[in-house]
Amino acid sequence: MEKGFVQIYYGAGRGKTNAALGNALRAAGENKSVIIIQFLKGKTDDQIAYMKQLEPEIKVFRFEKSEENYDELPEERQAEEKLNMKNGLNFAKKVLVTGECNVLILDEVLGLIDAGVISSEELEAVLKAKMDETEIIMTGRVLEESIRSYADEIYKITAEK
Repeated sequence: MEKGFVQIYYGAGRGKTNAALGNALRAAGENKSVIIIQFLKGKTDDQIAYMKQLEPEIKVFRFEKSEENYDELPEERQAEEKLNMKNGLNFAKKVLVTGECNVLILDEVLGLIDAGVISSEELEAVLKAKMDETEIIMTGRVLEESIRSYADEIYKITAEK
C-alpha cells in the first residue's frame, strides 16, 4: 500500500475548500473511499448538497446544528456548538483509527484552533491516530506552527488582487 500524504491548504485566499473537494473527486474517481468532515460552515452549502449526491463514494458530515456562523452565536449556543464540533473531531479520530476511508478531509479544522474551539494538541492527537495509508487533507485560514510537522505538502492560498 502506498503511504497516505497529509496535505494542508491554508491562508486568507478563497479556494481552500474547493481544492480539498477537487481532491475528493480525484480520489473517488480512483475508487477510493472519501470522508469529508466540515467545521465552522453552518448548515447550508450548495457545494456539499451536490457532494452528498456522490455517496457512498464520498460521505459528508457536519456536526454543527446552527445555520449561523460560530463567532456570531451567543455564548450559550457557542458552548453547544463547541461540543458538537469536538464530537466531529472525535469522529475523525475514530475514522483514522479504524481505517474507515482512504481519504479524510477535515475542512476548516485549522479554524477550530484559531476560534479557540480546540487546542493544537487536540488536533495533533487526531493526526497521530492516522494509519500509514490514509490520506488527510486539512483546510483553514491560519496554520499553527506545531501542525506543520505533520504535513507532507503545504499550500498557502492567497489572493493577489
